[in-house]
Amino acid sequence: MSIPGNVADFEPGQILRALEAHHVRYVVIGAIAAIAAGAPILTTDLDVTPARSRENLKRLALALRDLDAKLRSASAPDGVPFPIEAEMLATADSWTLATRVGHLDLMFLPAGTRGYDDLRSGARRERIAGVTVTVAALADVIRSKEAANREKDNMQLPILRRTLEQTRVRGRGHHGPEQ
Repeated sequence: MSIPGNVADFEPGQILRALEAHHVRYVVIGAIAAIAAGAPILTTDLDVTPARSRENLKRLALALRDLDAKLRSASAPDGVPFPIEAEMLATADSWTLATRVGHLDLMFLPAGTRGYDDLRSGARRERIAGVTVTVAALADVIRSKEAANREKDNMQLPILRRTLEQTRVRGRGHHGPEQ
């Protein structure tokens, strides 16, 4: 079976439903969080920062098994099986995964952040693909992308900063020029 690797095949709602069904504590970060804030960008993966408690890692492992998660790499874009156990998940700060419904990146310590508790403090509840989830603040997404300093992130930063400024202007009661 081929793993979805493009926008048309990506189904983040199914990934989010699996995480929610197992009561995983996490914050949606990255491009999906930026899109939820109104940024006009596309993505083919879902990035989340899970809480690192042992119980949460057990729940996360169950959700990943439900999603048929596999390790994804440049040499194995469809993924390779690995032991999906809480103990294994605790051994790394990030996991790049392929699931039956799209790519999922677990980032326990995103660049420029202190992880789940840090991102949770500024997060808000939003509906994404029909699922209400905790989403990182756009300012935190920008902070992380700036710290990561990757080319793909640097290309998105002007759009994200403009979106943040527009949301701040709207928040002050200004709705921009008359249409």
